[in-house]
Amino acid sequence: MVKKIITLGEILLRLSTDVGKRLSQADQLDLNYGGAEANVSVSLSNFGYEVYFVSKVPNNPLGLAAERHLKTNGVRTEFLLKGGERLGTYYVESGVGARSSQVTYDRKHSSFSQLITEEILFDDLFKEADLFHITGITPALSPNLVELTLLALQKAKANGVTTSLDFNYRSKLWNHQEAAETMKLFLPYVDICFCGELYAIYLLGINKVSDSIENKDRLTYYYENIQQMYPNIQYFSSTFREVLSASTNTLQGNLFAKGVLYHSKIYQIDHIVDRVGGGDAFVAGMLYGILEGTSLEEAVTFATAASVMKHTVLGDCNTFSVEEIKTFANQTPGKIIR
Repeated sequence: MVKKIITLGEILLRLSTDVGKRLSQADQLDLNYGGAEANVSVSLSNFGYEVYFVSKVPNNPLGLAAERHLKTNGVRTEFLLKGGERLGTYYVESGVGARSSQVTYDRKHSSFSQLITEEILFDDLFKEADLFHITGITPALSPNLVELTLLALQKAKANGVTTSLDFNYRSKLWNHQEAAETMKLFLPYVDICFCGELYAIYLLGINKVSDSIENKDRLTYYYENIQQMYPNIQYFSSTFREVLSASTNTLQGNLFAKGVLYHSKIYQIDHIVDRVGGGDAFVAGMLYGILEGTSLEEAVTFATAASVMKHTVLGDCNTFSVEEIKTFANQTPGKIIR
């Protein structure tokens, strides 16, 4: 039986500069649709799951285009509401060399930010669902979305649904204190948690250990401490990324479960085409491994390979299949597949 997955978040219009052009000097922009939760939805749909995206878009051509983007990628839109006056937008100024990419948000007063709990039919939404995924971006958008996200988590758990939370802190949307207070409301209802070392220190208040300690040992320490605070969390996951330049990074995936930290191999990603959405591809890959009950080593290998592949395509979404990702994870880099 195909597993049913629910995601909640804002789908966004993305406008990007050409490489080498600043946003302030651009006279044309590339158009895509994305957003963290929508990106995870697309990946999981490509993996063969029945994915429902819960959101709200304006009843205008942009809202229709966002809905079409989801449907084209196999995501179900029965719970995509229409209303409000605008679709959230963000701009990407592509980085080059030592200059990082920059994101500029234009999403205040969007249709999704005005979504309220009374608009969601939670009993219908979570009926026979297997997984509910959210991120820390949604509650950063408005106070009503804090309330809605918390209630959604509570309803999911009441219906026996596995829950997943990606911290995904965005400093341009809220500050550390606001994020910390909100995440602590959510974590008692979370089964799968995507958070790294900095989140443990700055949002959850865990004492920082020396940087001289090896990365893997530090991360194990932080995850053990978070699990003591929230024993309901079964899985913790994150990545180690070293940014050598805007177009060259290294990436390694981590998965902590049952007191053990598992790692992928370290990938060097050269000639990055588009980094945006790489974290969402990792999240979706990890959720796939957990849902399918693969070994923990296989889960972190698959998730990291999925993220690396996302870096090679334009746009927010990772459209590779399970078979393509598994083939990539086991092949010699750059080899032609005939």
